[in-house]
Amino acid sequence: MFKKQKLKIIPLGGLDEIGKNLTVFEYGDDIMVVDCGLAFPDDEMLGVDLVIPDITYLVKNMAKVRGIVITHGHEDHIGALPYVLRELDCPVYGTRFTLGLVAGKLKEHGLASKAKLKPVSHGDTIRLGEFKVEFIRSNHSIPDVSCLAIFTPVGTVFHTGDFKIDPTPIDGSMIDLARIGEIGKQGVLVLMSDSTNAERPGYTMSESNVSIAFEEIFRANSHQRIIVATFASNVHRVQQIINCAHTYGRKVAVSGRSMLNIISIAIELGYMKVPKGLMIDIDETTKYPPEKLVIITTGSQGETMSALTRMAFSDHKKISLGAGDTVLISATPIPGNEKSVFRVINELFKLGCEVIYESLAEIHVSGHACKEELKVIMGLVKPKYFVPAHGEYRHLMRHASIAGRMGVNKKNVFIMSNGQVLEVNEDGAKINGSVPAGKVLVDGLGVGDVGNIVLRDRKHLAEDGIILVVVAISSDSREITSGPDVISRGFVYMRESEDLIEEIKSCTKRTLEDCRQKNMKDWNTLKANVKNDLSEFLYEKTKRKPMILPVIMEV
Repeated sequence: MFKKQKLKIIPLGGLDEIGKNLTVFEYGDDIMVVDCGLAFPDDEMLGVDLVIPDITYLVKNMAKVRGIVITHGHEDHIGALPYVLRELDCPVYGTRFTLGLVAGKLKEHGLASKAKLKPVSHGDTIRLGEFKVEFIRSNHSIPDVSCLAIFTPVGTVFHTGDFKIDPTPIDGSMIDLARIGEIGKQGVLVLMSDSTNAERPGYTMSESNVSIAFEEIFRANSHQRIIVATFASNVHRVQQIINCAHTYGRKVAVSGRSMLNIISIAIELGYMKVPKGLMIDIDETTKYPPEKLVIITTGSQGETMSALTRMAFSDHKKISLGAGDTVLISATPIPGNEKSVFRVINELFKLGCEVIYESLAEIHVSGHACKEELKVIMGLVKPKYFVPAHGEYRHLMRHASIAGRMGVNKKNVFIMSNGQVLEVNEDGAKINGSVPAGKVLVDGLGVGDVGNIVLRDRKHLAEDGIILVVVAISSDSREITSGPDVISRGFVYMRESEDLIEEIKSCTKRTLEDCRQKNMKDWNTLKANVKNDLSEFLYEKTKRKPMILPVIMEV
């Protein structure tokens, strides 16, 4: 009897981290990919713009790749597509709004004509080689979200994507728990589920709760200009702000390129409804009294170049804030962004603004399921095997313990790392080996050309600065003909450190003379000796280790 092959599940991003979500499913000669996201650099990645997954494995097996399936349009799920689609020629499947955001992103990168975007609706099933994928309606903090039922020859994989169970969503479309329950009854081999809020008890509040808070704030601040910072992608949140503005007779202006882009896409595709004449250009705000204005802006995470940050530091070309302004920050800081967010809040208070943020009012709710919702999905799906997904290691561990309490055998729970290969069929599951996985850093137009050594050098420069020593020596006698000249950047202020600069010159001369006496002629040897001697000298003098670059010219 023919024995079925094993299904391989290979996360290349999204585990033990927030963001960079990308999971590979492989069966025989067919590969499908779920999501293709980016992450933002941490404080150690100096100068880096974005972080994307390492897709070496996909490039190596590109002939097998049948398509990329996107669960929703957040950056941590679509942001790497412009870079991945340069390497892979395959179709991308997603709902209309999701692909609307993808199309805008690809257009910015000059890839609009090359991309094969295939729109689907909830309830649709597509075939990708041996895989069949059903798109199931879900809830999150962005419209048109899907969870996925992936039907394979060895069984069904249920992938929640990012989700929550919202009984009163703004668009009226609740997560399709009935269909999820049907799939659970039919039998699910593997459940992969969002773990972001696995530490939080209870249920996530409904997005509609925010409307109540907005109504109260608009009513209480009827004589103030209102500025609201939120995620550009949270179309339902923006719709609620627009609804409140309309109710209280205010005009709405938008600041921030990403916010403008997403709102225009949402209006064009029918996901937002804006009364005629309500929205005005940011340049027109001077024509209206402050109490008749609402400004919706980016910058809820304290991003350095965002519109709200520029307003807070009085650096915005068109909006100046001060007493008489109420600023709402309708978002929770992403882990790691707390310092930046509170820096902006402090500056807004210094300008005289009233600032309302999550700790003071219910103006933000999470888009991720809390413990009780995770239990609901676990109970409906009843998986044989469970893989907690999307979260840091602590989140994965907490989600694994929830699965244990819901009756999933501990041996059937796999806490994976990026790159590990889970092989599974009806007979069993095990982690068997790994593939290349990691972080590819994007800096400007460079993709992957900044690695650990470059980051180490940047850190070194940032901490201790650089000393450049320039000297010319005779090609015949090997004696110094000019210099040494010393240039310091980020190490010491040269005008106030003349004695130290002279000692650096003397140290360089001694080293080169010693090399000449020993008949050393190799350029690399000369530079290495100068660098080593200066490094020891400067550490002894200053207890600092600047980067030292000797430049030796032959004349």
